[in-house]
Amino acid sequence: MSAGAAALAEQLVLLGVRPGARLLAHTALRGTGLRAGELREALTGVLGPAGTLVVPAFTPQNSTTSSAHLERVAGLSGEEVRAFRARMPAFDPQVTPGHGTGVFAEAVRTAPGAVRSAHPQTSFAALGADAARLCCGHPAACHLGEESPLGALCREGGQVLMINVGFSSCTAFHLAEYRIPKPPLRMYECVVKVNLPGGMRGKEWIAYEDVVLDDGDFAEIGGTFPNSRVREGLVGGASAMLFSLAEAVDHALAWMTENRC
Repeated sequence: MSAGAAALAEQLVLLGVRPGARLLAHTALRGTGLRAGELREALTGVLGPAGTLVVPAFTPQNSTTSSAHLERVAGLSGEEVRAFRARMPAFDPQVTPGHGTGVFAEAVRTAPGAVRSAHPQTSFAALGADAARLCCGHPAACHLGEESPLGALCREGGQVLMINVGFSSCTAFHLAEYRIPKPPLRMYECVVKVNLPGGMRGKEWIAYEDVVLDDGDFAEIGGTFPNSRVREGLVGGASAMLFSLAEAVDHALAWMTENRC
């Protein structure tokens, strides 16, 4: 382990990261001086061979129904929108980069031995002992529910590490949206890579129904998460939080049940 990674590892241990943990990391390294490669080395070193590091590898621009796509086509004519749609590259879990998830998530996704789930919008990438198992079986009609890697992490005692980001970026809260009685649903549409006869590869548009995802109140939900359930510290000079994924989901579910219509 490099000297820089070793120093970060000491801080991660002080924060509460332990060997063998299953850890979902959200990071924003811009302006912190942290290097993605060193942080990945430090985290995998602390987690050890029995641990697993998980990051979001989301691709929201892949869908014609996402806000990211709608922003791209705003102001275009109908013909221009159709042409844009025809040019959209299909999601391929092996090569499609994440969008808006940060340099650290990409450093994990592209690391040797990394595994990625197959969801065309909300995939996760993972390194470590349970990477393949956590990332398998991620159906399209379950962005961030029980059948996603997020649901598996919650059931298996996973933790959430947040570096230089606030609760507005806490993906764990989305799992609570699936646990609300009769959650609102909507249609989604994505383009994915498919295998064609003769070993060729093409693309196909798929449509599916899933829960409406809304992170507009996540900062407020996080603001009422008990301080006693969050460990806070510094990692490379950047603010960091560590907490139980299941406890965060339970808190979000209680808040949503009381405050969302």
